[in-house]
Amino acid sequence: MANYRSVFDIIGPVMVGPSSSHTAGAVAIGNAARLIFQKTPKKVVVHYYESFAKTHRGHGTDFAIAGGLLGMTPDDERIPNAPKLVAEAGVKLRFVEEDGTSPINHPNTAIISMSDDEKQITVGGCSIGGGIIEIRLIEFQGNKMNLTGPLPMVLYLVHGKNNPLVNELNEILEQEASLQKVQKWPIGDSELFEFDIAKYLSPECFSELQEKFKGIIYLK
Repeated sequence: MANYRSVFDIIGPVMVGPSSSHTAGAVAIGNAARLIFQKTPKKVVVHYYESFAKTHRGHGTDFAIAGGLLGMTPDDERIPNAPKLVAEAGVKLRFVEEDGTSPINHPNTAIISMSDDEKQITVGGCSIGGGIIEIRLIEFQGNKMNLTGPLPMVLYLVHGKNNPLVNELNEILEQEASLQKVQKWPIGDSELFEFDIAKYLSPECFSELQEKFKGIIYLK
């Protein structure tokens, strides 16, 4: 039950259907991938596993992922037209049905590989029900990071080692969002930090964090 923050998470979101797991959750996975990439990518390949691989067409998972990649919310009325809008935005989007088991151990799995002329990032997400998702994998510059999964979560990439801004962010999140756990991964001369938080950040708090901690990512 730790993955659910309120009764509304269990009931499910206001959404364009038909499925909270396969449609609303897929929008959230696409949205999270876009936030991690920090802009709309030029090329996207979505690898589906298990239940997603078998039912994605009938449940609208494809247009849901596409909508999320464009920054749409689960109740956006444009979602059924999202694949067309993605193509108009110049994004090459392809879906692949995989036969094997999920590499992140969940039947509703989408592994999204995104690229442009500057970078390539892979994000592995799963939809756990009620429109709620977990992000369990990020692969960046050849570095594979197995994340804790449950949202909300804050990601912060810093240059150099032992950056004092990390300790400052840690203290703020302890006070404002009941910080639960911190993980870090080396990426060349930089470090990526995952902050697992128990409370959602207020819009005002996150706006202040964006000003102070450049490049911070908030997944919710």
